[in-house]
Amino acid sequence: MKKKILLVTVLSLGLAVTSCKKKGCTDPVATNYSEKAKKDDGSCVYDNLNATEFIESGNTVTIIDHGEGIGTKTLTADKIWILNKFVFVNSGQTLTIEPGTVIKGKAGQGENASALIVTRGGKIMAEGTAANPIIFTAESDDLNGSLSKSARGLWGGLIVLGKAKLNSSPGESAIEGIPTTESRGLYGGNDDADNSGVLKYISIRHGGTDIGAGNEINGLTLGGVGSQTVIENIEIIANADDGIECFGGKPQIKNIVISYCADDCFDYDEGYRGSVQFVLAFQDPNAGDRMGEHDGGTTPEDGAPYAHPIFYNATYIGRGISAGKRMLTFRDNAGGEYHNSVFINQAKGIDIEKLASGEDSYNRFVNGDIVLSNNVFFDVVVAGTGATAADIFKISFATGVTDSGETTNFQNSFTSNSNTVADPGISVSPLNPIPANASSVAGAAAPISSWFTTTTYKGAFDPSGTNWASWTLLFQ
Repeated sequence: MKKKILLVTVLSLGLAVTSCKKKGCTDPVATNYSEKAKKDDGSCVYDNLNATEFIESGNTVTIIDHGEGIGTKTLTADKIWILNKFVFVNSGQTLTIEPGTVIKGKAGQGENASALIVTRGGKIMAEGTAANPIIFTAESDDLNGSLSKSARGLWGGLIVLGKAKLNSSPGESAIEGIPTTESRGLYGGNDDADNSGVLKYISIRHGGTDIGAGNEINGLTLGGVGSQTVIENIEIIANADDGIECFGGKPQIKNIVISYCADDCFDYDEGYRGSVQFVLAFQDPNAGDRMGEHDGGTTPEDGAPYAHPIFYNATYIGRGISAGKRMLTFRDNAGGEYHNSVFINQAKGIDIEKLASGEDSYNRFVNGDIVLSNNVFFDVVVAGTGATAADIFKISFATGVTDSGETTNFQNSFTSNSNTVADPGISVSPLNPIPANASSVAGAAAPISSWFTTTTYKGAFDPSGTNWASWTLLFQ
């Protein structure tokens, strides 16, 4: 009888503790905190030290991930959500973000850097609208226009990781921008149709924190992301590293705006094989390297599958002829295609790498894995329309390798693939990416798959249409 009484007493105490857990805590979804340890401001102190904290103060909520990830949670537009260091969406968790929501990252370098990372098996459902985009920015950004559009490196960025194929050995890698000691930073697998969720109408601003030894975070990093992930209407502005970088996988991307980034605009590596359409890339006259840095493999450099993404309707606007920067580089056995695109205002054109032996990007060109067709060039290498194929298409020979006709072969493809030098009538300053000379961008080729939208024009914008990117910070 005494044992039974004792058991009932213990159970009653347990029920009492459970029933009081909800009382007084301002977090409506918390379940594992201690009421007795509740802070004076109403926020929760958790029993589980690994649990993620949501510390509320006024209309802001600071998120601190101690290892368990953000959980299956919705970030609402009535609050400003602050990322304190790295916050993960762990495998099995789904993060939903309402239209108009603002997420800010705290400043900090190294282990104090802030970023949102969607891990393999995690999912993000972030669907903004043109009228109410979802904004990722720095904590110091008051969103009233006082922060310069070129302010960079004030927080980290957005990283999405998936289970699609890479061409590096052993088939998974640790993502750039996260310490290799963090296992949740691994990406890659065998599912090219992997689905990491939805990203629509999202503006990613002022990122690129350096976590150490020149290892910065890109504005949007896609590691092993699969083709079923929806990525549409994305802005990356003023990142201290690349605008977007795709590490392997097959993510498909439409309507993306990249501007004021300090390194490359669109970078890919590790066998990226996605599809991209309607890209505006615009460089700050005072910062930025290549418009496109296109790498194939790392270890091994000729690993399969080979990098072979396909771009339609890009408009790349460089830093100007005096800046000395290049439009596109294909190297490390990278392939890739650009169709119906416009390239203007850059000191150097397009180069592909030729090595002494083995697979290289020149071989990818010979085998039809690099295709540059139906594109328009203006103010590239030579001001105005004076440039020729010999100016724009170049071969980058490895040390000790001599030209055995590779340059002529590549340059002959300029004309045979219907590339032209013409003035599209695009204004660089003030920026207006809609071509004023419609005839120079007419005659678009039909796309090679139904995923792409068929257009009658080259470049990212219809000469007779409106600016679909008017919702972005770049045009505000």
